[in-house]
Amino acid sequence: MQGIIRLAALAAATALAGCASFSPDGGMGVVADITTRTTAKEVASVRSDDDAERVRAATRRLLARPLSADAAVQVALFNNKGLQADYHQLALSDADRVGASLPPNPTLSLMRISGDGALEAERQVAGDILALATLPLRSGIARERFHQAQLRAALATLRLAADVRRAQVRAVAANELVVLLVEAQSAAEATARLATRLGETGALNRLDQAREQVFYAETTAELAGARRMASSARERLIRLMGLWGDDLGFRLPERLPALPRRPLTQPFVETDAVGHRIDLQIARLELSALATSLQLTEATRFVTLLDLAGIDRKTIEPDGRVIRERGFDVQFQIPIFDGGEVRVRQEAETYNIAFNRLTERAVTVRSEARDAYRSYRAAYDIAGHYGREVLPLRQIISEEMQLRYSSMQVDIFALLLETRQRLASRRAAIDAKRDYFLAEAELSTAVNGGGGTTGEDTARQTASALAPSND
Repeated sequence: MQGIIRLAALAAATALAGCASFSPDGGMGVVADITTRTTAKEVASVRSDDDAERVRAATRRLLARPLSADAAVQVALFNNKGLQADYHQLALSDADRVGASLPPNPTLSLMRISGDGALEAERQVAGDILALATLPLRSGIARERFHQAQLRAALATLRLAADVRRAQVRAVAANELVVLLVEAQSAAEATARLATRLGETGALNRLDQAREQVFYAETTAELAGARRMASSARERLIRLMGLWGDDLGFRLPERLPALPRRPLTQPFVETDAVGHRIDLQIARLELSALATSLQLTEATRFVTLLDLAGIDRKTIEPDGRVIRERGFDVQFQIPIFDGGEVRVRQEAETYNIAFNRLTERAVTVRSEARDAYRSYRAAYDIAGHYGREVLPLRQIISEEMQLRYSSMQVDIFALLLETRQRLASRRAAIDAKRDYFLAEAELSTAVNGGGGTTGEDTARQTASALAPSND
């Protein structure tokens, strides 16, 4: 009878073990779905030489053309090694899931003692009956933990995509500013030379000469600073894309893209954010995992004090007689001081912590979404105002000043002053367009996640609070 029970237990364990297997894609399916839906980009976990060659060929094709923001994001998703480390971390979580879903291995202990003509052979088979009984609950927790790891990998992907998009926008805008300041420096240099010549003839006093020369000097210094900023912006983009060597010669567009004809309309931006934010999804899964863990703790608050082992022992006496002993060995900790209430209270309070953090994060997400959309609309209106009103009016003024200068109605200094004002308006227009594309990126991340560290930090704090104790 005892053998039948043992065989049944082993059969059940074998059946449960057969249900646990590694994911065929290392968990990348969820990451790919979220990334494609949010950014329309492809992700790749590089695990072989063939994968590396495919990614390399795709990168070369993307770098052969001026690198748009979308192309830069795709290059980064293929080449950023930090992101690849996150994908391997996901595969490691898959292995942890399988390990947590397997029943405990039985322990076989063999002992042979001889001396004074006595010989004893002892065979003891011990199985963790408690772990086997609670395996379904533990497997459910392991699956939820793995899904959280998938969402964290997706969150890292979206964060990288957002950072790359912002870096590309800043790099292109910085290059535009350099070109504009080169033009401004050229005009300032011509003005300074003219002022010097007029000063030599006595037609211009020293104060006006100094004003023109200091403008040239300040513009030169500003151009040097703009070139430094453009170089730094390009290097940051390079780091995020994971490029080096021959790939550093890629070209950026000469200017930022044109504004869309119509701004995005998102009347339900709060609802979209609460439904789509990955950090909130992670926190929800943490709360669900903790609820399961609390059930497990309540169910095993006394049983975990039990250690049961089956014994099958054979002893050979000196006279040759064989004595066989069968039975079981039970060790039970008497719950005088702690009957499990401490663990149950710890799990309950941890659940309350996670619930309140999740609620707090949901309120924050709603506010972030509203703020991001208002900033987006304001940036669109400001950039559009420069494009529709300010720059066309500045062009009209410039053309009229040229006509008046040609007819000798204004002098050269009035014309140069107008040129400075037009350059200042163009610079403000570049900044406004840059701010629009940055606001667009921020709106996307406010709705989908990945835009900053606040949400992920909250999720990690929750994960830490919910992590099962090793005690």
